[in-house]
Amino acid sequence: MEIYHRGIVFWLCALWSLCSFATTYTGRVVDEQGSPIVYATVYPEIAPEWGTATNSDGYFSFEANLLPEMKIIISFIGYEKLTIQAQDISVPNDTVPSSFQLSTFTLREQPIALQETVIAAKANKQHNKRKQMAALLHAVYVKLEEEFPDENMRYQIVSDVRMQNENYTWGMEQMIANVVVLPEQGYQGRDSVQFQGRYCKRFFNARKRAQADSIIASDMLEHFEQQGAPKGAPANMLRRAVNAVDSGVVVHAALFSLGNMRYDFEQAMTDTRHWIVSNESEGETVLTHTQKVSRYLGCFQLTFQRHYIVDSYTYAVRRFSEHSEFKVIIPFGIKLNAEQIQLLNLLNMDEKQINKFRMKRLHGTVDLNTIYQRQNDQVYTLEKNMICDMHIIGAKKAEVPLLFKTTQRVTGLETQGVQPLTRSQITRRVKREMVDIY
Repeated sequence: MEIYHRGIVFWLCALWSLCSFATTYTGRVVDEQGSPIVYATVYPEIAPEWGTATNSDGYFSFEANLLPEMKIIISFIGYEKLTIQAQDISVPNDTVPSSFQLSTFTLREQPIALQETVIAAKANKQHNKRKQMAALLHAVYVKLEEEFPDENMRYQIVSDVRMQNENYTWGMEQMIANVVVLPEQGYQGRDSVQFQGRYCKRFFNARKRAQADSIIASDMLEHFEQQGAPKGAPANMLRRAVNAVDSGVVVHAALFSLGNMRYDFEQAMTDTRHWIVSNESEGETVLTHTQKVSRYLGCFQLTFQRHYIVDSYTYAVRRFSEHSEFKVIIPFGIKLNAEQIQLLNLLNMDEKQINKFRMKRLHGTVDLNTIYQRQNDQVYTLEKNMICDMHIIGAKKAEVPLLFKTTQRVTGLETQGVQPLTRSQITRRVKREMVDIY
């Protein structure tokens, strides 16, 4: 749906709000086993800023003025997005309170990345296999050139970044933003991605928020400006740096830039040695590109597998996923200060460990999924998911685990007459709201 259609619905919603009182929408989100899903996001598609996140028991509650048929999105990383109508959520009946039954919604599991079993091609007939692979890659590339538009496009997105310690989610930041993609205008032919944050909510476990508040506040940049530049640093340079970037925005912007599938495919297709058909099913073929990178005498190692799920008959790419494993060895270590370590891990290190911590190694995995949508025979991004499981190893085997789960979903798309964002739009401070989750 074009953006102006959404604008009409928005104004209808605004008119409705003038003529009615806010309704409280309450419910519960669970998985297929009936267990509560914590920090699932629940928001009206037309106004994500009105939404909320589920608490430790899976319950949610938010107020909004919605027409009965307006859509509400329920989502969580690793599960299929659920779209319902506002009328599907039961609301209390003032006249017959006992008739109220809490609405419960079940999310179906959707693994974030393919776990394909990659089987290397046999040595015999290898030359013919490479010729066949080259022809297959060329056919997919031709389809990519045909279906992926070269015009500017603007996305409206809802971007969630969840911070976890093992299986416990203690905080989430949700950014509502506009993203303008300028094809072929980035570095080395990549798409250029411009990011404009519009609104932000930070959901915290109330106890963990009290700990985090002593380390980093939502107005950290303003505080930094008030304190002035560190001794010996050019004040004007630091001020420009503060004004040029908004805390948190860079994380969400970087996520949308990941997985530049079209560019990566073009760069890798010329060398068929790293490609195989890792899976074939009815109507779908999975092309897998595997590569290992080692730098700085082995101190940096990266292995990644990119899976392109294509239609077996048309060669159109339906989905894209990437699994990567990385390892970094720092020979002399890096000394981090107490605030940096506390920010990395609010749970597992005591003050004595923090003061002695020196980062020696870093390893982890990143899984990325991209799902596409089709409009007018062109292909655009619909959803991105990522899980980053990282471990920082210090001296004497002190370890800091970091687990981030992120979801970015497109709620609006504009493809006609899109202009690049201005510098003031990109660098404008984003309004933030802190929300405690009990």
